[in-house]
Amino acid sequence: MKTLLFLRTALLPALVSGFIGAAAAQAPSGKGPPPAANPNPAPAPAPAPTPALPASQNINVIVVDVQALLQNSKAAKMVRSQMEQKRNEYTKQISSAEEKLRAERDALQRQQASLSPDALNKKAREFQQKVNDLDRDVQSKRAALEKSNNEALGKIQQSMLKIIADIARQRRANLVLQRTDLVLFDQSFDVTDQVMQKLDEELPVLTVNFATPEPIPAPAEPAEPASTPPSRAVTAKAKRK
Repeated sequence: MKTLLFLRTALLPALVSGFIGAAAAQAPSGKGPPPAANPNPAPAPAPAPTPALPASQNINVIVVDVQALLQNSKAAKMVRSQMEQKRNEYTKQISSAEEKLRAERDALQRQQASLSPDALNKKAREFQQKVNDLDRDVQSKRAALEKSNNEALGKIQQSMLKIIADIARQRRANLVLQRTDLVLFDQSFDVTDQVMQKLDEELPVLTVNFATPEPIPAPAEPAEPASTPPSRAVTAKAKRK
């Protein structure tokens, strides 16, 4: 044993030193007989016990490809298809509004020569307001799509985590790693196919609850500073100066 070897090595100098000392005492000398040995020698001190190493905890690992589950599960594919349909619907609405604005812009350019400067400026401001309204509408639809997609994916992730936890308990795993964070590992640790099968069984259909686009308020225009005449007291004071 390594511990016994260590202890013997530590005691070796002391034993050698004691042996040499005893041999020197027994050697004849011209000064007379050697002194008598102590009949009750003191016992050698016991070596300090080696501290025991802590028992290593077993680590059971499973690996899951979360990205594959969010791409290839039945629920994820249904969500992606519904999102694409709604996105195409919004794209058609926005394209139609843009086409109307382009036609209005062309008409306004043709009327430049026949309109007074004030009338032209008024129509230009009205046109710019329509452009700003369409831009806010695009932002509102984009935010609604993102919210709807996040809620649908949240439902998939909730079911997926529950299934992973069940499989971890069955395999007595105390560590779950994501596949994209690993370079090399034993394929027996990968439970993605099991999770996929359970997820398709428990969540074969998922209907996206699309959020209604909320209108974005227009930014407040800066108020023009009012030109107020100076008060009589200030005017009188200025005159006295």
